[in-house]
Amino acid sequence: MLQKNFKKFLQTRLGTSLPGQDAQRIMAPLPKNGKPNKTHYEPSHDDFRNSSVLIPFIAWKPELEILLTLRTQSINHGGQLSFPGGGKEGDETIEETALREAQEEIGLHTGQVEIIGQLTPLYVGHSDNMVTPVIAFLKEEQSFTPNPNEVDEIITIPVNDLITEHNLVEEEWDLRGTPYRVPFWNIHRVPLWGATAMMMSELVELYREFVNR
Repeated sequence: MLQKNFKKFLQTRLGTSLPGQDAQRIMAPLPKNGKPNKTHYEPSHDDFRNSSVLIPFIAWKPELEILLTLRTQSINHGGQLSFPGGGKEGDETIEETALREAQEEIGLHTGQVEIIGQLTPLYVGHSDNMVTPVIAFLKEEQSFTPNPNEVDEIITIPVNDLITEHNLVEEEWDLRGTPYRVPFWNIHRVPLWGATAMMMSELVELYREFVNR
Protein backbone atom coordinates (compact mmCIF):
# COMPACT_ATOMS: atom_id res chain seq x y z
CA MET A 1 0.00 0.00 0.00
CA LEU A 2 2.86 2.40 0.83
CA GLN A 3 4.37 1.81 -2.60
CA LYS A 4 1.12 2.58 -4.41
CA ASN A 5 0.40 5.66 -2.30
CA PHE A 6 3.89 7.09 -2.78
CA LYS A 7 3.74 6.41 -6.50
CA LYS A 8 0.45 8.30 -6.75
CA PHE A 9 1.90 11.12 -4.68
CA LEU A 10 4.90 11.42 -6.99
CA GLN A 11 2.78 11.30 -10.13
CA THR A 12 1.00 14.42 -8.92
CA ARG A 13 3.88 16.12 -7.13
CA LEU A 14 6.36 15.92 -10.00
CA GLY A 15 4.05 18.08 -12.08
CA THR A 16 4.41 20.99 -9.65
CA SER A 17 7.30 23.14 -8.39
CA LEU A 18 10.02 20.87 -7.00
CA PRO A 19 12.45 21.42 -4.10
CA GLY A 20 15.17 21.78 -6.77
CA GLN A 21 18.64 23.13 -6.04
CA ASP A 22 17.81 23.99 -2.43
CA ALA A 23 17.31 20.29 -1.74
CA GLN A 24 20.28 19.22 -3.85
CA ARG A 25 22.66 21.55 -2.01
CA ILE A 26 21.85 19.93 1.35
CA MET A 27 24.19 17.12 0.26
CA ALA A 28 26.68 19.21 -1.73
CA PRO A 29 30.35 19.07 -0.65
CA LEU A 30 31.38 22.50 0.62
CA PRO A 31 34.94 23.89 0.70
CA LYS A 32 36.08 24.64 4.23
CA ASN A 33 36.57 28.28 3.22
CA GLY A 34 32.79 28.40 2.81
CA LYS A 35 32.90 29.59 -0.80
CA PRO A 36 31.41 26.94 -3.09
CA ASN A 37 32.66 26.83 -6.66
CA LYS A 38 29.53 27.59 -8.68
CA THR A 39 31.05 26.10 -11.83
CA HIS A 40 30.66 22.67 -10.21
CA TYR A 41 26.85 22.93 -10.38
CA GLU A 42 26.07 25.82 -12.75
CA PRO A 43 27.28 25.55 -16.37
CA SER A 44 29.03 28.56 -17.89
CA HIS A 45 28.28 27.45 -21.47
CA ASP A 46 25.67 25.55 -23.50
CA ASP A 47 27.92 22.79 -24.83
CA PHE A 48 27.58 20.43 -21.88
CA ARG A 49 26.62 16.81 -22.41
CA ASN A 50 23.07 15.76 -21.60
CA SER A 51 22.86 12.63 -19.49
CA SER A 52 20.28 10.91 -17.36
CA VAL A 53 20.11 8.39 -14.56
CA LEU A 54 17.36 6.01 -13.54
CA ILE A 55 16.17 6.02 -9.93
CA PRO A 56 14.61 2.56 -9.72
CA PHE A 57 12.18 1.92 -6.88
CA ILE A 58 11.89 -1.74 -5.91
CA ALA A 59 8.15 -1.95 -5.36
CA TRP A 60 7.62 -5.67 -4.84
CA LYS A 61 9.13 -5.87 -1.33
CA PRO A 62 7.27 -5.09 1.91
CA GLU A 63 9.46 -1.99 2.36
CA LEU A 64 10.08 0.47 -0.48
CA GLU A 65 13.72 0.35 -1.63
CA ILE A 66 15.92 2.19 -4.13
CA LEU A 67 18.49 0.46 -6.33
CA LEU A 68 22.06 1.76 -6.56
CA THR A 69 25.21 0.50 -8.24
CA LEU A 70 28.83 0.53 -7.13
CA ARG A 71 30.84 1.63 -10.15
CA THR A 72 33.97 -0.25 -11.18
CA GLN A 73 37.26 1.50 -10.47
CA SER A 74 38.18 1.72 -14.16
CA ILE A 75 35.41 4.15 -15.23
CA ASN A 76 34.54 7.78 -14.46
CA HIS A 77 33.61 8.24 -10.79
CA GLY A 78 34.83 4.67 -10.23
CA GLY A 79 34.39 3.18 -6.78
CA GLN A 80 31.39 5.37 -6.00
CA LEU A 81 27.72 4.58 -5.46
CA SER A 82 25.52 5.83 -8.27
CA PHE A 83 22.27 5.36 -10.10
CA PRO A 84 22.39 3.51 -13.44
CA GLY A 85 22.80 6.04 -16.20
CA GLY A 86 24.94 7.76 -18.77
CA GLY A 87 25.12 10.07 -21.75
CA LYS A 88 22.33 10.69 -24.23
CA GLU A 89 22.88 9.18 -27.67
CA GLY A 90 21.40 10.47 -30.94
CA ASP A 91 17.71 11.36 -30.78
CA GLU A 92 17.02 9.51 -27.55
CA THR A 93 14.72 11.07 -25.00
CA ILE A 94 15.96 11.47 -21.45
CA GLU A 95 13.81 8.51 -20.39
CA GLU A 96 15.11 6.31 -23.23
CA THR A 97 18.69 7.08 -22.23
CA ALA A 98 18.07 6.17 -18.59
CA LEU A 99 16.37 2.89 -19.54
CA ARG A 100 19.05 1.91 -22.07
CA GLU A 101 21.84 2.59 -19.61
CA ALA A 102 20.09 0.64 -16.85
CA GLN A 103 19.58 -2.28 -19.22
CA GLU A 104 23.28 -2.20 -20.15
CA GLU A 105 24.55 -1.81 -16.57
CA ILE A 106 22.28 -4.08 -14.53
CA GLY A 107 20.26 -6.10 -17.06
CA LEU A 108 17.04 -4.25 -16.28
CA HIS A 109 13.92 -5.73 -17.87
CA THR A 110 12.55 -2.50 -19.32
CA GLY A 111 9.12 -3.97 -20.04
CA GLN A 112 8.51 -4.19 -16.30
CA VAL A 113 9.30 -0.53 -15.65
CA GLU A 114 6.82 2.29 -15.05
CA ILE A 115 8.31 5.75 -15.58
CA ILE A 116 6.85 8.24 -13.09
CA GLY A 117 8.61 11.49 -14.01
CA GLN A 118 11.77 13.53 -13.61
CA LEU A 119 13.53 15.36 -10.80
CA THR A 120 15.50 18.61 -11.17
CA PRO A 121 18.52 18.29 -13.52
CA LEU A 122 21.92 18.59 -11.83
CA TYR A 123 24.98 19.96 -13.61
CA VAL A 124 28.18 18.09 -12.72
CA GLY A 125 31.08 20.36 -13.59
CA HIS A 126 33.90 17.82 -13.34
CA SER A 127 32.40 15.75 -16.17
CA ASP A 128 30.54 18.64 -17.89
CA ASN A 129 27.26 16.71 -17.73
CA MET A 130 23.73 17.96 -17.16
CA VAL A 131 22.19 14.95 -15.45
CA THR A 132 18.42 14.46 -15.30
CA PRO A 133 17.13 11.93 -12.74
CA VAL A 134 14.26 9.77 -14.03
CA ILE A 135 12.09 8.08 -11.40
CA ALA A 136 10.76 4.61 -12.17
CA PHE A 137 8.86 1.91 -10.29
CA LEU A 138 9.77 -1.69 -11.06
CA LYS A 139 6.38 -3.35 -11.20
CA GLU A 140 7.34 -7.03 -11.01
CA GLU A 141 10.09 -8.93 -9.26
CA GLN A 142 13.18 -9.44 -11.38
CA SER A 143 16.81 -10.35 -10.92
CA PHE A 144 19.69 -8.13 -11.99
CA THR A 145 23.03 -8.92 -13.60
CA PRO A 146 25.85 -6.38 -13.16
CA ASN A 147 27.86 -5.55 -16.27
CA PRO A 148 31.42 -6.24 -15.01
CA ASN A 149 32.81 -3.47 -17.22
CA GLU A 150 30.78 -0.85 -15.33
CA VAL A 151 29.32 -2.27 -12.13
CA ASP A 152 31.04 -4.03 -9.24
CA GLU A 153 27.93 -4.43 -7.09
CA ILE A 154 24.18 -3.83 -7.12
CA ILE A 155 22.57 -2.85 -3.83
CA THR A 156 19.12 -1.79 -2.66
CA ILE A 157 18.52 0.67 0.17
CA PRO A 158 15.25 1.08 2.12
CA VAL A 159 13.99 4.62 1.60
CA ASN A 160 13.37 4.94 5.33
CA ASP A 161 17.12 4.52 5.94
CA LEU A 162 17.66 7.82 4.11
CA ILE A 163 15.43 9.84 6.42
CA THR A 164 17.05 8.40 9.55
CA GLU A 165 19.35 11.08 10.93
CA HIS A 166 21.96 8.72 12.36
CA ASN A 167 22.77 7.55 8.81
CA LEU A 168 23.62 11.11 7.75
CA VAL A 169 27.28 11.95 8.44
CA GLU A 170 29.59 14.89 7.66
CA GLU A 171 33.37 14.60 7.50
CA GLU A 172 36.33 16.63 6.28
CA TRP A 173 37.82 15.21 3.10
CA ASP A 174 40.60 16.32 0.79
CA LEU A 175 39.13 16.65 -2.72
CA ARG A 176 41.61 17.53 -5.47
CA GLY A 177 43.91 19.19 -2.94
CA THR A 178 41.20 21.28 -1.24
CA PRO A 179 39.67 20.51 2.18
CA TYR A 180 35.91 20.02 1.96
CA ARG A 181 33.12 19.36 4.40
CA VAL A 182 31.38 16.38 2.80
CA PRO A 183 27.92 15.19 3.87
CA PHE A 184 27.10 11.59 3.05
CA TRP A 185 24.78 8.73 3.91
CA ASN A 186 26.53 5.95 5.81
CA ILE A 187 24.40 3.16 4.35
CA HIS A 188 27.05 0.92 2.80
CA ARG A 189 30.77 0.18 3.14
CA VAL A 190 31.12 2.89 0.44
CA PRO A 191 29.57 6.26 1.38
CA LEU A 192 26.74 7.71 -0.70
CA TRP A 193 27.97 11.22 -1.51
CA GLY A 194 28.55 13.73 -4.30
CA ALA A 195 26.26 14.15 -7.29
CA THR A 196 24.29 10.98 -6.56
CA ALA A 197 23.63 12.12 -2.99
CA MET A 198 22.56 15.55 -4.26
CA MET A 199 19.99 14.00 -6.59
CA MET A 200 18.89 11.62 -3.86
CA SER A 201 18.49 14.59 -1.50
CA GLU A 202 15.69 16.07 -3.60
CA LEU A 203 13.93 12.71 -3.66
CA VAL A 204 14.30 12.40 0.11
CA GLU A 205 12.72 15.83 0.58
CA LEU A 206 9.74 14.68 -1.48
CA TYR A 207 9.50 11.48 0.56
CA ARG A 208 9.49 13.55 3.75
CA GLU A 209 6.60 15.58 2.34
CA PHE A 210 4.74 12.35 1.65
CA VAL A 211 5.19 10.81 5.12
CA ASN A 212 4.44 14.11 6.90
CA ARG A 213 1.19 14.89 5.09
